[in-house]
Amino acid sequence: MNKTKSFVKYLKNISNSINSLLEKNLNKLNLENLSYLFKNNKIILTFVALLVIFITYLSLPNFYQQSDIFKKLQTELLNKYDVNLKFSENIKYNFFPSPHFTTKDTRIFNNQNEISKIKKLKIFVSFRDLFPLKNIKVQDVIFENTNFYLTNENHNFFFNLINKNFGDGDIIIKNSNIFFKNSEDEVLFINKILKMKYYYEKKELKNIFYSENELFKIPFSMETFLNQDKNKFFSQINFKLMQIKIENELSITDEKKIGNSEFVFNKLKLIIEYKIEKNSLNFQIYDKKEEPNIIYKGKINLKPFYGSLEGGLNKINLNYIFKTNAIIAQLLKTELLNHKNIDFKLSINADNVYKNGNFKNIYLKSKIQDGLIDTDNTKFEWKDFADFELMDTLVFVRDGDLVLDGKLKIIINDYKKVYKFLVTPKKYRDKIDQIDLNFTYNFDKKVAKLKDIKIDNKINQKVNKILNDVILKKNNFQNKIYFKNLLNKAIMSYAG
Repeated sequence: MNKTKSFVKYLKNISNSINSLLEKNLNKLNLENLSYLFKNNKIILTFVALLVIFITYLSLPNFYQQSDIFKKLQTELLNKYDVNLKFSENIKYNFFPSPHFTTKDTRIFNNQNEISKIKKLKIFVSFRDLFPLKNIKVQDVIFENTNFYLTNENHNFFFNLINKNFGDGDIIIKNSNIFFKNSEDEVLFINKILKMKYYYEKKELKNIFYSENELFKIPFSMETFLNQDKNKFFSQINFKLMQIKIENELSITDEKKIGNSEFVFNKLKLIIEYKIEKNSLNFQIYDKKEEPNIIYKGKINLKPFYGSLEGGLNKINLNYIFKTNAIIAQLLKTELLNHKNIDFKLSINADNVYKNGNFKNIYLKSKIQDGLIDTDNTKFEWKDFADFELMDTLVFVRDGDLVLDGKLKIIINDYKKVYKFLVTPKKYRDKIDQIDLNFTYNFDKKVAKLKDIKIDNKINQKVNKILNDVILKKNNFQNKIYFKNLLNKAIMSYAG
């Protein structure tokens, strides 16, 4: 062994000499002295000999025992990144473009539980320390085509890595997936990793975690880093296609995690304060720009999984919900909420509708359960003329359009005021107490189909024919004229 060490030491000295000679003389080369070098056989032979010796040195890891390499790399990765790897295939070594080991079908374990399957793993090592085996130092690590399985017990796996030492090497993950599972081992959702990287930023003296992802076909990027005291996470998330930007700060003290986020979507800006406990997330949402005094309160429970959001508003802006490019409408169209394992309830009360004085006392209700989304028991009032209630509703996507289907019950409180508002001719002002109908509304096309219209529990086919297709106009003024004419036509047909 002593002879071998001496030989390797000799090779390393030669390698250093080659590097030194190249640095000193490479810039001095020209056509004349280059021609001289090629004519001088001794120099050529010496160069070839040195090159062979250098390549021999780079090839030394090929002679190590596989079991010894396994053990060394496992120890290095465990000590450096706290990543517990189990190799299942032979490791291959290559020194081009730089020394590295490659293996397939590797697994990661956390507390004896398998949390990842790695299709291809590359482990790069320093070319300066290839001998002896105990001196080998891991640098860059690349995971390719990897599946990660995260639960409530190991969900911090990726965030824990950011606190490790990346001063002499990066961790890169390509073309992989994160499967988030519940306590019953059922998949809640899948995050596709296009590219993820952990690295040390020398200028800013900090570790940075950057990731490009795709969640339910929505691309987004995320960048995260720790403060110097390592008790706060700072992150920025960008959904470029949806024009959403989220800046987040999370403080970590013992088991408590308290954070706040700034959510920006077009002109909408929200402030979210939250607290993460063992099995739950509690949060409050403030509309910083327009209604800073309004608070939404919500909770998400992880075990079992369910969530809720409730709030009270002076005025509710329905454009944030029903407009074609609204964030909620876009989120619903992705169908990511139509998962059988999501259980969520929404309850928002508002005194009035933003830029619409006709409607008041809005009680917006919605729930997600067993993969279905509804707005049952949503109620609102049209001045003091009538009360509206939605029943047996279903929100779904059809041919790429967002659709609401359901039943509508209208209780007429003062039919005389209704007729006066509509300027209905007096001879057609018959008393009406209640209207029931089925409807289908397409949010993207702004078209409503009304059918099975009952007036005081009686179906009138002429009224159904007139109101079968309701097409909204471009602005509120046009809609007001359109609805008055359409409803008066239906009323006159009903009164005969």
